[in-house]
Amino acid sequence: MDLGIRGKTALVCGASKGLGRGCAEALAADGVNIVLVARTADALEKTAEEIRQASGVKVTAVACDITTPEGRAKVLAVCPDPDILITNAGGPPPGDFRNWNRDDWIRAIDANMLTPIELIKATVDGMMSRRFGRIVNITSSAVKAPIDILGLSNGARSGLTGFVAGIARKTVVNNVTINNLLPGPFDTDRLKTTMSGAAKASGKTLEEVSDARRKQNPAQRFGTAAEFGAVCAFMCSVHASYMTGQNILLDGGAFPGTF
Repeated sequence: MDLGIRGKTALVCGASKGLGRGCAEALAADGVNIVLVARTADALEKTAEEIRQASGVKVTAVACDITTPEGRAKVLAVCPDPDILITNAGGPPPGDFRNWNRDDWIRAIDANMLTPIELIKATVDGMMSRRFGRIVNITSSAVKAPIDILGLSNGARSGLTGFVAGIARKTVVNNVTINNLLPGPFDTDRLKTTMSGAAKASGKTLEEVSDARRKQNPAQRFGTAAEFGAVCAFMCSVHASYMTGQNILLDGGAFPGTF
């Protein structure tokens, strides 16, 4: 399927590895020029070069912390008018809510709620004036089924979800859609970190915890960044112009609800 976005420009956050990289690769494969953002310059430039070689599109790497005002200013100076915006930032650490203080909460909200909102605010009016825009926020399956040890993430990402639900109904008339993509268990460093914490707490090995987690999933496996990216790319396509304000869950069937 031709996604109809060849020649567009996408700003992809958290893109040096994992799900962000999967989204960048899928968009590049369809001819979208990419501005990659991540904190670690070496890893980011390596990813950028690999995507250039694989796709032939223009790939620009911007090393910064997107969760800070300075980082966002640096990125937007390079890419002020993206056609596609993929927001993504590493989730806050797991733990017991009794041990979190105000600073912990502010960091989580800054990274996983306010940063996407600030990026949307900076780019959405340009998209609306050009009558094309696709915004996809990578959130978490925990928005639908909260995970007890991920309370910081549950709270911050749910706040973003509520915000998007309102604004997405205002932009779609100008062919600008805003949706959330909710990953369940994907084979990423984030999942490994969470499982390592569980292994340490239970006295089990990481392999034991990983195997048990896979078997709990109806798909009997973890998702891949490539298949996550493919869904993201479709959501950014011309074919998805009638879908906005939605929370698209990719979790191998783990969520047991009908709605």
